[in-house]
Amino acid sequence: MDFTQIGLQLPEILLPAQGVDPVKWAVIACDQYTSQPDYWRKLAETVGDAPSTLKITFPEVYLEQPDETERIEAINTEMHRYLDQGVLQPQAPGFVLVDRKTAHAPSRKGLMVALDLQRYDYSTGSTSLIRATEGTILDRLPPRIRVRENACLETPHIMVLIDDPERTVIEPLFDQDLPQLYDFELLANGGHLKGWQVTDPALLQQVGTKLAALADPESFREKYRLEQTQAPLLFAMGDGNHSFATAKAIWEKLKEDASDPAEVMDHPARWALVELVNLHDPGLEFEAIHRVVFGAELDHLAEAMQRFVSERGCGFNLAELANETAVEQVLSEPVDESTHRIPVVAGSRFALLEVTSPQFNLTVATLQQFLDDYLATTKARIDYIHGSDVVTELGGKQGNIGFYLPAISKFELFRTIILDGALPRKTFSMGEADEKRFYLECRRIAR
Repeated sequence: MDFTQIGLQLPEILLPAQGVDPVKWAVIACDQYTSQPDYWRKLAETVGDAPSTLKITFPEVYLEQPDETERIEAINTEMHRYLDQGVLQPQAPGFVLVDRKTAHAPSRKGLMVALDLQRYDYSTGSTSLIRATEGTILDRLPPRIRVRENACLETPHIMVLIDDPERTVIEPLFDQDLPQLYDFELLANGGHLKGWQVTDPALLQQVGTKLAALADPESFREKYRLEQTQAPLLFAMGDGNHSFATAKAIWEKLKEDASDPAEVMDHPARWALVELVNLHDPGLEFEAIHRVVFGAELDHLAEAMQRFVSERGCGFNLAELANETAVEQVLSEPVDESTHRIPVVAGSRFALLEVTSPQFNLTVATLQQFLDDYLATTKARIDYIHGSDVVTELGGKQGNIGFYLPAISKFELFRTIILDGALPRKTFSMGEADEKRFYLECRRIAR
């Protein structure tokens, strides 16, 4: 079948050659542990001189450091070295079937494919086949563009969701006797990773046919209870939204710079390597993404929040909480759409921010709208945190404020995106920090 009709390509994936230690090669996504430099220091010590994706990616903990240019040049040099010295070996065009065990789930299944950036649009109101699930922050793209624009390789931490309740696309492949590509333990509590090669034409055709069925316009309308036929959403961004948007920006620039855009339509940068994951996989859980604000004082922030929400017709209250157990109790209670309740930790204090008659359906949207305004008018800065324990640790330091947020239901994600558009940025996380995708597979993105 013509895979381009469903925004898909059979990638030629590059994997570490025999003799390369896969444990040291595979490291966690670069946008994790951004407020924990010790994690990355220890990781670098563990990797040492061994070939590693740590040396061809840019951990975001180091963004805005004075050595950014030198670091990017070193990344590009290392990519070429890995190719020239045979550290990476090409596989036959096809998919890679993935099974990831984590500390929190015995299995999470995925399929490595390449998606067509021509079929992706992250702008507000997009109806493209591939869509963002959260707002794309344009000022977060330039540093990522600087990393990717002269790179000859991509290695993705991008995870893209399909809504396949009958488990027709990925899961049947596990019934096949496929050649195994890798099987090893991941670093730093990352769990265990296995991968198999999918190159049999009949299986490739099967994947394409089942994906096309998910994108059938009439079935799509019935599935999501839509009053009229809409352009199908087949692929929804899960993790790595800004990395995918970066690839899109570079692809658009490549077309813009070409004397004739038709000349570059077969350029490898048109596609981006991702892992597809079924929304209905039992090993996939949605976790909240919390916030920590650095350089702020709770009473000052609460006063600013009260003014901000009052101007928008909302009520506000700040109440003290006894301890972290009280925070957990609040988070365990059902979400009330009429009152958004946000537990916080600020040094030795625990408290509860309450906004009544909120403008938005989601608690995270209420908080993020205020924080965007607050951060624009103060010297405070923000980080987005996976795991309430890290919020407690960072927010418990003097001058910091940690905000605990509830998780959303994964099963309503697609319908919400179809009807309401992209969610506020950093609304949800697919699992805990150590469940994030580890870099492993690579693909050429330069001619």
